[in-house]
Amino acid sequence: MLEGIVRESIGKTTAKKLRRDGYLTANLYANGVENIQAAFKRGEFMRAVRNKDSLAFPVKVGDKELNVVIQEYQLHPVHGEVVHVDLRITVPGQVTDFLVPVVTHGTPVGLKNKGVLVMSKRRVKVRGAIENMPAKFDLNVEPLNRDDSLLIRDIEVPANCKMMDRPDVAVCGVIKSK
Repeated sequence: MLEGIVRESIGKTTAKKLRRDGYLTANLYANGVENIQAAFKRGEFMRAVRNKDSLAFPVKVGDKELNVVIQEYQLHPVHGEVVHVDLRITVPGQVTDFLVPVVTHGTPVGLKNKGVLVMSKRRVKVRGAIENMPAKFDLNVEPLNRDDSLLIRDIEVPANCKMMDRPDVAVCGVIKSK
């Protein structure tokens, strides 16, 4: 479980001091829940996010244990490191929009015909309760030939969830190489 500290003071100078000490600033929020200003060790946070097996992951801030989902993050403009993250607290039964990652597997047939696989959307917006939400969408791209694509409407969604992106938007496709 990822452990963090509660930030007492909020502002630019304290945030800079925390970042210098190797911390990542974070906001934890949800509808009907009081906002929490927190900080996590950057290395521990990145390890926890990379090794998670579902969309939500547990954190402990102060004396509270919460399940959270990454809502948004900010990168340093030069170094590319994560400097701030917004975490949405998951409330069971509450319908919310989530960005679910899309993962492809297989080798498309079109690659042999001088094609290139292009990912247009790495994450898709899905509305539903957290308990019905998939950890990721796994797409098989083997049948794709050159100039073929998989659309949002081709993704199978769980029964109590709804895709929020337009159904005619391409998720991935095989295009002609230049």
